[in-house]
Amino acid sequence: MGSSKVLVVDNDLGHQSAVSRFFMDFGLRVKTAADGLAAFEEVMVDKFDLVVSELNLPHMNGIDLLRRIRDVKSSLPVILFSADAGVVQAVEAMKLGAHDFVPKPLTGHMIKVIAAQFFNGSNGGNRGETNDRYAIITRNREMNRLLKEARDIADSQASVLIQGESGTGKELFARYIHRHSNRKDKPFVAINCAALPETLLESELFGHEKGAFTGAVARKKGKFEIASRGTILLDEISEMDLQLQSKLLRVLQEKEIDRVGGTGPIPVDVRVIATTNRDIEEQLKEGRFREDLYYRLNVIPFHLPPLRDRRDDIPLLANYFVEKYNRIDRRSVKGLTEAAIELLVRMPWKGNVRELENSIERAVLMCRGDFIEEKDLLTARKKPMAEDLELPFSAPLSLREVERKLIFQTLNRTNGNRTHAAELLGISVRTLRNKLNEYRRKMEAPEVERHANC
Repeated sequence: MGSSKVLVVDNDLGHQSAVSRFFMDFGLRVKTAADGLAAFEEVMVDKFDLVVSELNLPHMNGIDLLRRIRDVKSSLPVILFSADAGVVQAVEAMKLGAHDFVPKPLTGHMIKVIAAQFFNGSNGGNRGETNDRYAIITRNREMNRLLKEARDIADSQASVLIQGESGTGKELFARYIHRHSNRKDKPFVAINCAALPETLLESELFGHEKGAFTGAVARKKGKFEIASRGTILLDEISEMDLQLQSKLLRVLQEKEIDRVGGTGPIPVDVRVIATTNRDIEEQLKEGRFREDLYYRLNVIPFHLPPLRDRRDDIPLLANYFVEKYNRIDRRSVKGLTEAAIELLVRMPWKGNVRELENSIERAVLMCRGDFIEEKDLLTARKKPMAEDLELPFSAPLSLREVERKLIFQTLNRTNGNRTHAAELLGISVRTLRNKLNEYRRKMEAPEVERHANC
């Protein structure tokens, strides 16, 4: 049973029971009250994470209950509901600080949305972790175990290495650690180590002095200085050049950085979190990653499971993304049919949560009814995959020519997005960038100028 607790207030005992069961399905503890006065007494003697209350109550109505809760526990969120409330009452409730005002009856779908807003899935998930763009939505036992470990180590100064397939939420997990640490009020700075050439990456990480190289017209602080007393995320660390790896190792050991063109070291106080979607031990064997840096980063390791190993999260995630893209795209999709949910659970999701989110976003846009159906998902999921690309040639070509044509076709299909193209092609962003630079030097394709500097 989770540690988070909800107070459900309703004198309609049938509706009260149904709402309570929905919340308990998420592993939450529930207490109930049938009138406003009894509810306020519960608030005074117990600790709740959320109050969900009917507006029309005996002894003390929902508005008065909200007002009294605001007086004594101003941070406790309250959601009011009613079958016959007017606009005036809804506006008054929101002005008094109600988190939301919703129609009665509360359906299972509505409870899912509320649970996603306030609780990190079930089994005692953390309130508030789903209330912004960096949400982690889960009811999966393994994910909740990892989140508990993340909270346990959050205040330490040790480096963290997060491994997992692309799309499993490694950056979100890193932010989760930061937000539960004693550095949470300081900067969280992320940098993608695969997105920049080695020469620029060093300057981005450590900064440079004026005149350090052509174009360095002023002193620039690097990400390590910007993240002072906070957290820095080194995303796709396995793509970092070996020479730069050695400089990073010195930063971790000595707690100081050297700006490019600088005259002396600068002390830094930064918590380092690194991520990779590659088998880093294989990188070690092949000599593409420094063993000493690996052990320095891997003080606290996490390995995030792919979505196929947490299928119990798929319905929860799908409904969360429906609500998210309803808000973003101004749609009013009420949810997914049971058949659509069953289809989602069966899908392989090679792109993990990121692929699921993209599919739901497209389905929300394509849905013409109240609920997303199987046909909406199947239509939405049609997207270019490298293995399905129809190459625009028939004459025999060399392997090199096939490679070049496939690279440019994939770039065209992804509108020049090199990270996405590299994922579809099964290569690193650095390899793709090197190929483009090679084609540009040899002027082997007319498309090269369009894509080489993307």
